[in-house]
Amino acid sequence: MSKADVLMNLLPPLYENVLEMQLLTQTEGAELDQLAADVEDVLQQFYPESATWALERYEQDLQIPTNRAKPDDQRRSVIISKMRGSGKVSGSMLKNVAQAYENGGIDVSVNPGEYRILIRFIDTLGLPPNLNDLKAAIEDIKPAHMTVEYRLRYLTIAEVERMTLSEMEQTRQDKLAGGGA
Repeated sequence: MSKADVLMNLLPPLYENVLEMQLLTQTEGAELDQLAADVEDVLQQFYPESATWALERYEQDLQIPTNRAKPDDQRRSVIISKMRGSGKVSGSMLKNVAQAYENGGIDVSVNPGEYRILIRFIDTLGLPPNLNDLKAAIEDIKPAHMTVEYRLRYLTIAEVERMTLSEMEQTRQDKLAGGGA
């Protein structure tokens, strides 16, 4: 229900057929609708998950170089990861940062004895679109003596054998081991 309808409903019924009141409530209703939309848009900017025009401000505050050529969702991933990546470094913290870049499952294991961190992509096939940003974020927060290994997931022969011809034709080559991008 528009604000014009709400305003008209608040008035006594005798104003329903008065043209001046109809025009007044329509004009003020349109302004109130716009105000409500603007307030909602500003509220969306308070959260990096839904921010649009405030992404540059987040990047500036977190000292992240602004790259407007990147899609907003990739810029958001960098911001969220930077926000999550403060404090004591642990496996769960690294997983939290990695999840900011990837919607699929990620497994992070830390092997202090071997000075190694293993990040394994479980659901994403091929190269994740934001892998370089993820690598930079992990490099920024991990201890200097630790190395990071990334394990990507590709379709196995068994998975391809179960596919129909139509599914095979629709599968991009970069989802297969040895496939080019």
